[in-house]
Amino acid sequence: MAETILRLLAARGPGKTVCPSEVARDIGGAQPEVWSPMMQPVRRIAVRMTKAGQIAILRKGKPVEDVDDFRGIYRLALPSADVDSTGADDA
Repeated sequence: MAETILRLLAARGPGKTVCPSEVARDIGGAQPEVWSPMMQPVRRIAVRMTKAGQIAILRKGKPVEDVDDFRGIYRLALPSADVDSTGADDA
């Protein structure tokens, strides 16, 4: 999953974000009954990667304050990038 996150972010380009559901669909395919259960594992991996400084978890275009305790819709980005959270294509 970590490799998929990094690959999708690299493909999206500098300053862009990806939705965690894009990661799950890339791994599990188009069927919701397959990719939907992957959302929590994607989140866990994203938290680990954020703690390791590999990616950033964003809410409303800003890094979350506490990666262990955030709610709602979030996006993934490369760290220290000037991210455009609205510039990504949601599938």
